Amino acid sequence: MIKRIKYIINVEVLGKLLLLIRSKLEKLRLKTKGKLKKSNIFGPPIISSAEMKNLMSQHYLKGMYTTKKVAWVTSGAPIEFLLALDYYLFYPENHAALCGARKLSTELIEDSEEGLYPQDICSYAKVNLGWILKNKDPISKLPKPDLILACTNICQTVLYWYQVLADIYKIPLIVIDTPFVYDTINNDQLMYVKRQLNDSIPIMEKVSGKGLSEKRLREVLSYSREAVALWLKILMTAKHRPSPISAFDTFIHMGPIVNLRGERRTVLYYQRLLSELEYRVKNNIGAIRNEEIRLLWDNLPIWFMLREISTFLAKMNTNIIAATFSYAWGELAHLIDENRPLDSISSIYSQVLLNRSPLSKFEVLKKLTKELEVDGIILHSNRSCKPYSLGQIDQRNCIVSELSLPAFLIEADQADSRDFNFNQANMRLEAFIEEIKERKWRSKAQ
Repeated sequence: MIKRIKYIINVEVLGKLLLLIRSKLEKLRLKTKGKLKKSNIFGPPIISSAEMKNLMSQHYLKGMYTTKKVAWVTSGAPIEFLLALDYYLFYPENHAALCGARKLSTELIEDSEEGLYPQDICSYAKVNLGWILKNKDPISKLPKPDLILACTNICQTVLYWYQVLADIYKIPLIVIDTPFVYDTINNDQLMYVKRQLNDSIPIMEKVSGKGLSEKRLREVLSYSREAVALWLKILMTAKHRPSPISAFDTFIHMGPIVNLRGERRTVLYYQRLLSELEYRVKNNIGAIRNEEIRLLWDNLPIWFMLREISTFLAKMNTNIIAATFSYAWGELAHLIDENRPLDSISSIYSQVLLNRSPLSKFEVLKKLTKELEVDGIILHSNRSCKPYSLGQIDQRNCIVSELSLPAFLIEADQADSRDFNFNQANMRLEAFIEEIKERKWRSKAQ
């Protein structure tokens, strides 16, 4: 009862009021910024950003005071079952990315290494484990889990990482093992995943103390389908010249599709964001003021350098208009069918981008390159995400030979800033952009 009262006061009353005021002030600031800074290298800011911050802040605030059962999940986990059982969901990977964007991740990484976790494991895992070891709350107090759900469709690291978490908290761990898709997925593979999902439901029900409603599951899956389809439409507004959005925008605005997929509020938010972007398309409002060069980004972002890299490129009239990482959350919208929950979920979560071959990833690069008419590609060789970085050198060679496009390989990490030299990277990036400009000039001259 006391926890419930605290939740109502801190979340439903004070929290909502303060976040609403903050959101209105943020919208006013963004509108004013868009009107006053006409000489800015960037276009007017996306006003919906204020609502997105409010949405994510509410999510974390609810986690601080939640009275629900809590599940920690991997970013590629089939969360629709948990939502239908009314769990509060927490994504350690998203929290680690947020720490990286706020330049708070490296200290936690060092804390985990002091706790004897190896330097060469995923920086997301080290941020999370560093937070647990030192009991630090750099952003907000995080809810302790009652259940852990890991899906191996993004990497094997999450399996070992979440086994450690389950051991620390002495709670049940559900692992959904997805066979790697080398070419096309077959029925045996789908049945293997479906059986695991079936077996996991009683565990989820036991921890939650509730029975799974098929009607509620279909409703959640319907919201997932709508949100994912909207997200794909949002990304595809980048086809317009100038692009109303940048990849850096999508890295930030993908928060709800990762954390709040399957919820009605996510659908409503993306409807409003899409409407704003369509207005920008109609009125030729670009993410940067003078878009000359259009690039595609491969792999996760360098979270701790988002602003610096985007500013550097904008000064060179260059916009990274899309990223395979953002696209991965929208490309499988057509597979979602709420009328076939188990079959649909088995198919979707088995075929995410990271669970497919390097050739399949190259086909995605080729598709986006053609549809978005980009001038070049930047491939982030990510020390932490080895499955995503696998085959990038071959992919770069194919981009140059098969697609006749310049390709640039940048070595960094998604959250660990210690081995990244920004000035050195900028020199190489500048040379890459100059190469593209020279190619475009020669093409026009011919």
